[in-house]
Amino acid sequence: MNLSMTVWKKSSHSGNSGGNCVEVATGLPGAIGVRDSKKPAGPVLLFTPVAWSAFVNGLKGGTFVA
Repeated sequence: MNLSMTVWKKSSHSGNSGGNCVEVATGLPGAIGVRDSKKPAGPVLLFTPVAWSAFVNGLKGGTFVA
């Protein structure tokens, strides 16, 4: 998948610190992309819409606790 023209949105929780930032792309055909904003040429995680929804619901529900 060519991601060169993809529009990425930074998490509002990242602030302006330039630290741990996550960017999400929702305009991909049949996928949601996630990447580290500090490494835009680095790897991208691709989720199906169903998997993304489950992931977000898991975050909101406290499934992923550090």
